[in-house]
Amino acid sequence: MSALLVSTQGHVARITLNRPDVRNAFNDEVIAELTQAFTQVGQDPQVRAVVLAADGPAFCAGADLNWMRRMADYTRAENLADAGALAEMLRTIHSCLKPTIARVQGDVFAGGVGLVAACDMAVSVDTATYCLSEVKLGLIPATISPYVIRAMGARAAQRYFLTAERFSAAEAHRIGMVHEVVSADQLDAKVAELTQALVSASPNAVRSCKMLVNEVAGRDIDAALIAKTVEGIADIRASAEGKEGVQSFLQKRKPSWLAA
Repeated sequence: MSALLVSTQGHVARITLNRPDVRNAFNDEVIAELTQAFTQVGQDPQVRAVVLAADGPAFCAGADLNWMRRMADYTRAENLADAGALAEMLRTIHSCLKPTIARVQGDVFAGGVGLVAACDMAVSVDTATYCLSEVKLGLIPATISPYVIRAMGARAAQRYFLTAERFSAAEAHRIGMVHEVVSADQLDAKVAELTQALVSASPNAVRSCKMLVNEVAGRDIDAALIAKTVEGIADIRASAEGKEGVQSFLQKRKPSWLAA
């Protein structure tokens, strides 16, 4: 059975973790497959949005136990290479050229929280439980920390990294880890609502907005940043889609990307 299922319907790609028997825990093979899948859909001109989903009762339980057993005997060099592959997977998801949505249908533990945080948006069922459990194993959530801290903030991370407490979907929403919390029967409808919004917008503008957030977040508002934003709006106005968007609005017609 394949560890991932990848499909495309219309302009939306869906990447599904398909290891329900191990609560969709990942290992080196899954990491490699996720890296490849997000690279491919990011480069596919037909894809305008990507949904990361999972089969079974859990979204992702973090590291696979058999993989952890192998890691116990790794040298430092092997650990560096292994952690580097995980870091590259998270970077690939985070920097995917297309907007990404985590569809969280069940519990999320350890590295699984990193998967959710690396996506641009997250929709969670109200019954899901979250946990950054690494310290209970004598470990730290180092590789996922840039994405998790960006999502939940340093103050919340100080608590949940250190205590390894379980927290609810409502708490995940309160601290910013997820954007929406819905009942199980509303999960697909909410994800579809977000993907529809994404595919209805200018593909070039959506891609540029994703880059804009990453470039502006956390930076001082100084002359260099202001100049960068001035260049950004000037460039997008002069682009083909920018011109088409404004003209279609003024002419009260649909833009070309909605006819594609």
